[in-house]
Amino acid sequence: MGAVSRAVLVTGCSTGIGREIASTLAARGMTVYATARRLASIADLEQSGCRLLQLDVTDEASATAAVETVAAEQGAVGVLVNNAGIQELGAVETVPLERMRALFETNLFGSIRMTQLVLPGMRAQRWGRIVNVGSMNGRWAMPGFAIYAASKHALEAITDAVRYEQRPFGIGISLMQPGMVRTKLGHAAAAKRDASEADPVWADYNQRIADVTLTWEDGPMGRLACSPQEVANAVRRAIEAGRPRTRYRVAASAGLTLGLRKVLPDRAFDAFLRTQFPSPRPPR
Repeated sequence: MGAVSRAVLVTGCSTGIGREIASTLAARGMTVYATARRLASIADLEQSGCRLLQLDVTDEASATAAVETVAAEQGAVGVLVNNAGIQELGAVETVPLERMRALFETNLFGSIRMTQLVLPGMRAQRWGRIVNVGSMNGRWAMPGFAIYAASKHALEAITDAVRYEQRPFGIGISLMQPGMVRTKLGHAAAAKRDASEADPVWADYNQRIADVTLTWEDGPMGRLACSPQEVANAVRRAIEAGRPRTRYRVAASAGLTLGLRKVLPDRAFDAFLRTQFPSPRPPR
């Protein structure tokens, strides 16, 4: 067996968490391939020491080409960080199925396919690390964000299964569980929301959820949020650890809500959520 590759492939580096992960790992002297659907959006990461690759995790040819490029240059992808993700805002009744499918293609199936592509190389060298960027919403659904939460619930299950299956081959799998992160993901979801729902009940509810989401990101609740850099630091620890933890909670909001979800019965946790989020208002 030849030299072990520890080259890092990070998905979704155009903004926020992925950008910080790539630059943080490159600053540690790691060989980092930063990726995005549009190379222009990550051109500046080259100055941070990253190598740039075009990658759309929902496109088979693009995903295969990215992994093959790293393998040709480094021998294998030694570390995969599945970070690419999108958001959707709205009551389940109002989100079109095509947008649900698009979210799952990126958040779940894209991560699964990237994992499938890198595992043979990791197994061959008997070492590898995979870090899946999940969410505290992988354990509880934030009102108005059920589709996003569902994709993160599924990612939890995939992470657990892959961790068990790949342990004999020296491959460590970790899941990040960030709470609120000071990025503009919530703003993007609010802006993308369809404000023309025919049912006034859901139009009103979705608008109020959007307003609360922005308050959580920018208002007093933001004190419980973390920065993208804190998530990047947790990813770094998972990669560098001899025996990485299975899960890394990041942000006070994750510790608070995941702790409450663990100890409170369902209806009691629902009551807690009603103190933080609006409920639909039936028509008079």
